[in-house]
Amino acid sequence: MNQPDTGSEHLGTVELRIPSKPEWVAVARLAVAAIANRLPFSVEEIEDLKLAIAEACTICIQQAGGSESIDITCEASTSQLRVDVRDHRYREGAEASKRPPVVAVEGEGLGIFLIQALMDTLDYRVDPHLGTELLMTKRVGA
Repeated sequence: MNQPDTGSEHLGTVELRIPSKPEWVAVARLAVAAIANRLPFSVEEIEDLKLAIAEACTICIQQAGGSESIDITCEASTSQLRVDVRDHRYREGAEASKRPPVVAVEGEGLGIFLIQALMDTLDYRVDPHLGTELLMTKRVGA
């Protein structure tokens, strides 16, 4: 899943785990906004990121099927912010190395449509056994 970001400097990775409950989505929004603030994003782009993260967390909560937590991984570089949002179901029986690749699926609802409109890239999968995962990228200056 981690594709090299050619031509830019890696600034760091932040990992966050929140309970898979709606009242914790605001924490994810604030964390991603704080990370995005360290990059040269406009106020509007940061608001877009916050909304996209909220939608991604909501999708994971709705699809979770008993998952207790959501993992959010943010990889910042000088050219982009990559955010991976996933629930924890895949840990219940499948090793991470055996997970299928994230694939884009068209027409899966308003949340996906909104994320696609707000972010530069979105890849996702929803698997009843392995869980839900959304990988989003927002490029600086795009």
